[in-house]
Amino acid sequence: MLSMEEHRLAHRQRVLKRACIIKVAGQNEISCTIRNQHEDGAELRVGVDDLVPASFLLYIPADGLAYRTEIRWRKGERIGVSFLAKESRPKQHYD
Repeated sequence: MLSMEEHRLAHRQRVLKRACIIKVAGQNEISCTIRNQHEDGAELRVGVDDLVPASFLLYIPADGLAYRTEIRWRKGERIGVSFLAKESRPKQHYD
């Protein structure tokens, strides 16, 4: 796993956005908060006991967008993710 501070290629803007982790269509989602973000990734806050898969769809209602993501690091409730691809809002969400 990469060190958070030493390997960032871009400055991450601090934000406070509600989001949800969609594992697989039809499965339960995990609510999370985005704490900082840039065009290639973000830092999420989840429950310490939440089982987050290595890759997932991250939906951000405020932006109306979803991102295919993969986990780069995890420390307790903090998860660093890389955005692999941008997608439109999932059909099951109407926020």
